[in-house]
Amino acid sequence: MHLRSARRGLAVAAALLLSVAPPASAQGSAEPPALGAAREAWRRHPTDPDSIIWYGRRVGYTGAFAEAVAIYTEGLRLHPDEPRLLRHRGHRYISLRDFPKAIADLERARRLVEGRPDQVEPDGQPNARGIPTSTLHSNIRYHLALAYFVSGDFTKALPIWAEDARVASNLDQRVAATYWWVLTLAHLGRHDEAKRVLEPIRADWDIIENGSYHRLLLWMKGGLAESALLGGDAATLERQTIGNGVGQWHAAHGRVAEARRAWEAVLATGPSAAFGVIAAEEGLKRLTPPR
Repeated sequence: MHLRSARRGLAVAAALLLSVAPPASAQGSAEPPALGAAREAWRRHPTDPDSIIWYGRRVGYTGAFAEAVAIYTEGLRLHPDEPRLLRHRGHRYISLRDFPKAIADLERARRLVEGRPDQVEPDGQPNARGIPTSTLHSNIRYHLALAYFVSGDFTKALPIWAEDARVASNLDQRVAATYWWVLTLAHLGRHDEAKRVLEPIRADWDIIENGSYHRLLLWMKGGLAESALLGGDAATLERQTIGNGVGQWHAAHGRVAEARRAWEAVLATGPSAAFGVIAAEEGLKRLTPPR
């Protein structure tokens, strides 16, 4: 009796998954081949967590964040205790600026992986060397701390960034966590601690994909001029990342005009779900007095 009910529940959930329409950006002849392949794998194995995760990831890369959330949500009906689904849905809730839901998912994911072995998380958009630099546990911590940070809850973000930097398994993880950790300390007015955290940062570190964070750390440490943070041919994402970091640092030190100028330049690059853009949006809201 119970087995039949369970099977019926799986069939219903699978049907719900299959009813999620492809995003508008994924329809037509111009869709990325990887998205089409992920969708086909998902249709063949609609209850498999990996198929669900990869389809949701590929849909999310098109900018269809609500559709990705729907895919993960139906996946969680099948696998309610799957931390990877919670981690990815939490990320896309951040993309949608729904920070309370992101925090709820990521806090739950963090509890579920506690005490479990970590695992490398494959990159959907590999870096230039094709070397994954993050893990499931690190991504849960990173996105959770980020959701607290952009919400302005620096006190809750702080210990998570500190832990993520302390247990980082490579320099890219360490640089990313340390960058946000230093900014969080600065926002809390703990400037002497921020200086101590910056002390070990070295210019000769071999960074694969977090070069913007690395340069910002060197700038905050005093080892790099602000004018050297960006080259004239910098890509949009790099400009968003650097601009947000400059704005955060100025804001944390009371330089409101400089922070506003940096953040407004970030938003002038156009709508985006980049973390630098989201953090700049929320920072500007905190700078602007209520009307």
